[in-house]
This record gives sequence, structure tokens and C-alpha cells, in this order.
Amino acid sequence: MWRKWLFCFSCIYLLLFISPLTWLGSVPEVGIVAGMYGAAESWLVELGNRYLFHVKDVLVPTNGSGDTSYGYAQLCFCGLAAVVGACLWVLLDRRRAHYARGYYWLLVLVRYFVAMNALGYGLIKLFALQMVAPSLSALATPLGDLLPMRFSWYFIGYSTPYQMFSGAAELTAGVLLLWRRTSTLGALVAAGVFLNVMMLNLCYDIPVKIFSIHLFALSVFLLLGDAGRLLNFFVFNRPTPPTPVLPALPWRWRVARLTLKTIFIALFALLPLYQFWQQKASAPTLTKGRLATGFFEVERFETAAPLPDSLRWHDVVFEANTTGSVGTTDTLLRQRYRRGYFAYTLDSTQSTIAFKKIAADSLPLFTLRYARPDSTRLVLRGTIRHDSVLIALRRQPRHFQLAERQFHWLSEANR
Repeated sequence: MWRKWLFCFSCIYLLLFISPLTWLGSVPEVGIVAGMYGAAESWLVELGNRYLFHVKDVLVPTNGSGDTSYGYAQLCFCGLAAVVGACLWVLLDRRRAHYARGYYWLLVLVRYFVAMNALGYGLIKLFALQMVAPSLSALATPLGDLLPMRFSWYFIGYSTPYQMFSGAAELTAGVLLLWRRTSTLGALVAAGVFLNVMMLNLCYDIPVKIFSIHLFALSVFLLLGDAGRLLNFFVFNRPTPPTPVLPALPWRWRVARLTLKTIFIALFALLPLYQFWQQKASAPTLTKGRLATGFFEVERFETAAPLPDSLRWHDVVFEANTTGSVGTTDTLLRQRYRRGYFAYTLDSTQSTIAFKKIAADSLPLFTLRYARPDSTRLVLRGTIRHDSVLIALRRQPRHFQLAERQFHWLSEANR
């Protein structure tokens, strides 16, 4: 009875969490049904939170963070629905002796879900597209000002070979999970890979904790059926029988299965990567109309009215594209780690530079005239917050050792 209840609980919970219907949400006909399912689930989660869970009065939907209040309320809803549903299922289906066939198909569903995520994340990391290397503005930010998540992001993005290595490990797990003969090995590799991801998210406060914990737990779930064999082989040093061989399928079924597997790989691994590259290739290049590149110290910052130190500029960084940052806590600019970030548009005919919070903004925050007395100096004049300003900048030969990507086989001293 307890085995039956565990299966029923796992089946309901995993079907709610994985939501296979949403996998093909981009297909028009399926997308309509998936949208209706998502709306119904959101209504039930909000209802459950209002009367039972009380995670937060107003739930914040998942956005860049997967650990929002809605994410935790959804987790509570899945758990409660699985407990109640499993009890009803077992009571109404008391005569059935076991769910061996259902367990097999549940494992197939979980195996492809883990493989889908391992392939997706693995391919992006393999081409070093997920984590970015620290920009010049990031290098100019004091280490102590960085949040743990950003610190970990730069840690991985700093080394392209390491990011590619971690992507290759995830990709290996995903490929092995696609075939039954290698699924146990794939689950072992996936458990190791996602255990590392889970610990990174937990220890560096990366807001994908719920999802990464589930990916690790699902990898372990795939190994439960082989737990006895694995313990005999790795721990007890006993003979380990092979997995029971399923009867061979007719050739038509084998062709159909291979076709579906190929479609799965194309939809959930190759297509997202292709779309990402297309989006990146079609994005407008930001190097056109660039003013300067480098780290500039503010030599003079003159205003008509006295300003508090928090609004003054201390240094300016111009990136290799048309973005940059200012050493200031002025909230007029987009603040991150005590630096104000901006994008800019250059008008070389009028010698003006328009500062924006982000490149997509249609209206600038302010526009300044610029002059370049020589190759190392830059003078900005104009109005900020209805106050006339004069900002004199001088390029500094700022040296960041981290940007050199140093590597030494021979190290005579600890660095």
C-alpha cells in the first residue's frame, strides 16, 4: 500500500511540476490549451495561497528569479494536490496490485525532462553564451560591493574553457539519458552535475534554488529503480545482475521512436540554440558611433548649484560598445553595485552625447556636448536635472590583472 501511495504521490506531483503540456507551448494549437492550463493553475495557486499557504499577501510572479513568492506558493500547491490526490487515488483503486507500467512511463517522462534541461543548459554553456566575462565596469567595481550571485556569475564567465567544460558535462548527461541502455549512467552524471549546480545556487544565493533542487532530486529519482544494483556494485562488492531486457519492438515502432527522439532533440536542444544565435546576429551592433573606450578619472565636476557627494561623478567607464558606467550613487542612472550604468547615442555632427538608462529607451535622460582636447582628455558640458554642469575627464592607464587571463604552469610563489 505504501508503495502504491508513493507512486501516486510522485506521479501527480511530477506531472504538475513538469507540466508536459507546456513543452510545446509555442505550437499554435497546443499553445492555446497550454495557455488555458497555465491560467487555471495560476488561479488555483492564488486561491490556495489566499486561504491556506499565506506565502505573501500579493504573490510576485516568476521573472528573472524562479524563487519568487509565486514559485513557493506553486510548490505548496503541487505538494498539497499530490498528497490529497494520492490518498483518493489509492482508496478508489484498491484492487490494483501495482503500477509497474505506470512507473515505467513516469520514469520515461522524468528522463526526458532532465535530458531536455541538461541539453538546453549544456549547449548554451558549451558555446560560452550563458555567463559573460566581467566588463570594464565590473572590473572597476570593488569586490566587496558585488552580490554573491554576480560574483559567482563572473567566476564562471571569466573562464571560457571552464564554462565550456561544465556545459560539456551537462550535455553528456543529456545525451546519455536519451537512450535506455545508457540512462543509468546518464542519471549518475546528471546527479553529479546538478548537485554542483544546486550547491552553487544555495551557497551563492542564485535565485534558481527551487528548480535546481528539483533537477538534482529528479536525477536521483531516476536512480531509485537501480538502487539495489548500484549498492551491490559500488558498496557491497556483490554480483550485480543486468537490467531486465525489454522485448524487442517491431521495426516500425523502432523507427517511430527514433523519429520522435530526433524531433525531441531538434525542438529542445538545437532549435533554442539556433534561435539564440539568430537573435544575437540580428541584434544591432553597438560599436558604431562609439565615443571612447577605457577608464576615465573625473578631474573637474563643476555645477551651478552645490551638489551632495552622492550625486557627483568620481570616474567614468566607456565600454567597447555604446554603454558605460559612472562611479556615483545617483539614481538618475541605472544603479548596480554603487555604479550608475548607462547607454548612449553619439551625434558626431553636433558633438553631443545622449545618455539613457538602457539602449531601448526612446528619450535620453540628458544630453551633453563633448569636446576632445587631446587623445586622453574628454570634456562634457550641458544640463543635468536643470543644473548646468562641466565634467572634465582624463583617461587613466588603469591596469586590471584579472583581465589578463593569467595562467602559469610554473608558479614559484602563491599569488
